[in-house]
Amino acid sequence: MVYMNNDVEDVELETTNDEDVEFTEPELEDLEEKVGDKVKQLKDKIARLEDEKKQIMDDAQRARADFLNARKRLDDERARDRIRFQMQHVEELLPLCDSFQMAMSNKSVWEKADENWRNGVTGIYSQLMRIIDTYGVKAIDSTGEPFDPYRDEAIGTEEVTDEKMVDKVVSVVQMGYEMKVGDSIEVIRHARVTTGIMKS
Repeated sequence: MVYMNNDVEDVELETTNDEDVEFTEPELEDLEEKVGDKVKQLKDKIARLEDEKKQIMDDAQRARADFLNARKRLDDERARDRIRFQMQHVEELLPLCDSFQMAMSNKSVWEKADENWRNGVTGIYSQLMRIIDTYGVKAIDSTGEPFDPYRDEAIGTEEVTDEKMVDKVVSVVQMGYEMKVGDSIEVIRHARVTTGIMKS
């Protein structure tokens, strides 16, 4: 006796070693129909599983793309925060720069001071400027250049006899500072300047 399991129903076949198995035609047709139905069910199930697999793969790719985009946004935000903190730190150091420049700008008083003291002050000022330089910050000294409202702040005018100096920066009252950020330049503080007007 042989049992065949085709997931539709168990079909029991009686056989002996020397006997041929014979089915009647209606039994064969019934068996073929049941097998055909089972094959169709399996094909439908495979098609559904393929669709589910495709959907899962699409969802996984979307989730990965969302994750990568979120990580890029976070990295960009961190980079912007880092630059913002650096600019803020430099802004806090600028009053020190102003104090050193003011102390050294009065030549007559500066030269009367003890040479060792001057050397010490100059050394500290150099250290401070090196720290600022590590952030990619440069002083804005636009003396003699055309007034640029994007980096200069006019606080007054000076009469000039040379027509070429009209609307140009005659003197810098307070240094401005700018910082290189990627491919662009960001002004941290505008230079406070006087501009030339023709002497009447």
